[in-house]
This record gives sequence, structure tokens and C-alpha cells, in this order.
Amino acid sequence: MEQNQKYGLTQQEVLQRQENGEVNQQQKTISKSYSQIFRENICTLFNLLNVLIAIALALVGAWTNLVFIVIIITNICIGIIQEIHAKKLVDELSLLMIPHVKVLRDGHEQTISVDKVVLDDVMILEAGDQICCDSVVLDGEIEANESLLTGESDAIHKISQSALLSGSSVISGKCYAQVIHVGNDNYTSRLTSEVKKAKELQSELLNSMRQVTKVTSFMIVPLGIILFLEAYFLRQDILFDAVVGSAAGLLGMLPKGLVLLMSVSLAAGVTKLAKQKILIQDIYSLETLAHVDTLCLDKTGTITNGKMKVEKVETLSTKHLEQFQSYFGSYLHYSDDNNATYQAICEHFTLNDRHQPNQKIAFSSQRKWSAMTFDGFGSIVMGAPERLMKTLPDSLLKEIESGKRVIIIAYTNHDIDAKKTLPEVTPILAIVLTDMIRKDVEKTLQYFDSQGVDVKVISGDHVLAVSKIAQMAGLKNYDRYIDMSEFHNAKNHMDELVNQYSVFGRVTPQQKSG
Repeated sequence: MEQNQKYGLTQQEVLQRQENGEVNQQQKTISKSYSQIFRENICTLFNLLNVLIAIALALVGAWTNLVFIVIIITNICIGIIQEIHAKKLVDELSLLMIPHVKVLRDGHEQTISVDKVVLDDVMILEAGDQICCDSVVLDGEIEANESLLTGESDAIHKISQSALLSGSSVISGKCYAQVIHVGNDNYTSRLTSEVKKAKELQSELLNSMRQVTKVTSFMIVPLGIILFLEAYFLRQDILFDAVVGSAAGLLGMLPKGLVLLMSVSLAAGVTKLAKQKILIQDIYSLETLAHVDTLCLDKTGTITNGKMKVEKVETLSTKHLEQFQSYFGSYLHYSDDNNATYQAICEHFTLNDRHQPNQKIAFSSQRKWSAMTFDGFGSIVMGAPERLMKTLPDSLLKEIESGKRVIIIAYTNHDIDAKKTLPEVTPILAIVLTDMIRKDVEKTLQYFDSQGVDVKVISGDHVLAVSKIAQMAGLKNYDRYIDMSEFHNAKNHMDELVNQYSVFGRVTPQQKSG
């Protein structure tokens, strides 16, 4: 793909777009600002009433009676410290972790930082690259992994005019892609905005405390005046005693101890969750967590850890087996593929660089196989069973039906062309892989069940595979599953489906967000 002269911006066009502000600047955070955090924790009616009483005591020199203000300050500090810690974590939340990208400018390849990418820039994307901006493929083809965005682990085949979403990554192939969105217009930026956005707080504890304070505020001012006048004029107390006596009566109406107890208890819970790497944006969110009765989980990266593991290797033919294994080691070494399946196979087999290939065909989800040709030996083909075998043994059929993935490694001495039908091949090995279940998942699901929390598993993968993974993880109702691809207007039936099923397969990103 020698397209350097055909694609790319000139330096003058880049400068023009920079002047127009069409640059991939980092998204501005929309979490709470520091001033907002301090203002919301300090400027409250409860604090105001306590400060007014403290000022009155300070004016008459009743310093020993100001100990209560320590409780107020402690409560304020707990809230501010926790929210600042959460703000730092939220501001660092990002799906884009790459600092540089290759682009075409003035007919030459350049490596620039992500924040210098401008609208209409042409990026050069290869296996292992992450896509930093929404773009459209101009030339070439790749396999894209969008699991970070959609939760679906299957590779997506992208050809000319295919849309590429920021936050996804390239598994195999190479392409030239033109940037169509930068900055806050990117899909990733819009997605993370929903996570970062500070939402209105809903807390029964806080709302109850505000109601108590609001009712008290209507009474505390006139009552304070009455108590002071009664003590100073009727009982003839000196000014010091009148102020201290009135303050003592008023402070009893403000539940400082209850406020501090709430803050300390919630802070202890938030701290415990933080040690488990759980992000709590607001201290009162812990109360919301206690009211959860239904929990929705994705399969990939939640129940499983997003990695595949070779469970077993079955020999299908002994033809050229010893020599084949040596060449297969070179196949894995020189392959440009980088998906989870390929990584798992590499961990299981021994790689070597003894045999240099003279032709490589990257994996494509459209043809479902990849190949590599070696001089004096022939070609090795790796792909799906339905593409490389006419009939499958019962043992492999059972593995597939149980939700496991089967990959066939085959040999042929015929020439292979990616644009033509695959010639007849001889299956040599069958590799059985399975998703790796996260540690302690079964114990966690049992805990949720004991607490009356209904767990739903939602995934874009095949419904039977999701059900089997749910069974392996110990989900109680793993056999109550449904294929959501059959429902085009799922919103109209969502309440009914949620009450009836626990496992949802072939769920689209739109259905997940709905």
C-alpha cells in the first residue's frame, strides 16, 4: 500500500485546522471541580448554624465551650478528602492510553503525539495499534477489537469505508484511516463523559438530615433569641452565662453526633471498598450500593478475565507431525496476529525463528482463517473448524457445544490466495481453548445470592457459550438464557425479559445501554 502521495494533509492544511481548533485536545473533565467540592462540603445550612453559635461563644470568650466545632471540622474534612480522592481517580479514567500515532503529512510518515492529531489527518494503523480518533478506512483492511467499548470479544473485520471507533485496537492487518472526529466529539470522549459526569446525589440519609436541619433552622433562630432574652433580662444572668446557656440549648437541637457518626461509618465503608480498587465518587454512594437488588454483569473481562487458555491439543493426523511442529513454532513467531486466541496458543507452544515464511495471510473474521507459506515445506493454515474440516469428530462437537472454542491447524502443499477459495487442507491439530474464569467469581456470586441480589449476565457472545461460562462461574440460573438477536424492539419487552431470564446473549451495544 504505497499511498503516501495519495493520502495525507499538507503542513498548510494542518496549520489551518489547528487555527480552527480542530485538534484532538484532551477532553475537559466534567467531574466536580475542587471549588465545588469545598463549597458543597463547607457551605451547608447545618454548618452555618453551628458556626453562628460558635461565633457567639467566641465573642464572650467561652473558648472551652467550642469543642463541638472540632466535630464539624472533622465531618467537613472527611467529605472533602474522600471526594478529592475520587475526583483524581475519575479524572484519570480514560480508555486511551497511547501517547503517539503514525500519520501521513506532506507525503511522509510522521509519528506525533495524540493531542496533535487534527481533523482529516490520515493515520497508519497496524497490528497492536490503538485507535485514538474516530475515523474511516481509506485503504487496506484490519481486524479491530472493540471489546473495550462494547464488551464483545470477537474481532471485527474492517475494510474500505468501514468506521473505526476511538478506544478500539488493531488485532491484525494494516490500513490507512482518515480522522472524522477529534477531541470531545470522539466516541470514547462521549462514552467516558457518561462515567465522569457528576450526577445529582440521591441519599435517604442525607435528605433526612437536610429535612431535620431545615425544620430546626425555622425554630433555632427565634428560640435562641428567646432563650437569651430570658436568661439575660428575666434571670439577670451576666452576658457570658446567658450566651453559654442559650448556646447549650441550641446545640442540643443540632444532631452533630449523628452527622459525625454517619460520616465516619460511610468513610470506613468507602475506605474498605477503595482497598478493593472500587471507585466511589461520593461518600453517600455507599448507601445507594446497599439498596441494589439486581446486578448486571458482562461476561468478557468481568466473569472471565478476558484471556483464553489452551485446555487441550488433539492430534488429528500424524502426517509430517514432527516437522510440522517445528514449522508451526515459526508460524507463531512470525505471525502478525495479536488477538486473545493467538496469545493463548503462543503461551502453550514453543516458538522459534528457524523457518522464514515467504508469504503471510493475516486472520480475517470474514474468511475465519490465516495462513503462512514456507519454501520447501508448504503452507500452514489456522482457523475455524467449519472452514478447515468437512466433518467434525464427536469429541470436538461436544467441546463446541459446551461453549469452548476450537481452532484447527492444517497443512497443504497447494498455493494459497487470500482472495480465492481455500484449497483442500489436511487437519493436523485441534486446539481447544476456554475463557479463563476470574478468581473467586463463584464465591462472589454465591454471596450476592445470599444477600438477595439477582445477577444478570449480559454479553455479545453466543448465548450457549455465555450460559456455559455462567454455569462454570456458579450462576444459579445459568439455564435461563435468551438470544437477544431475535428481539429488534427489546425495549418493549425489557421488563418481561429481565424478570424471566438471567443470561442474555448476542446483546448489541445499544441494547446494553438501554
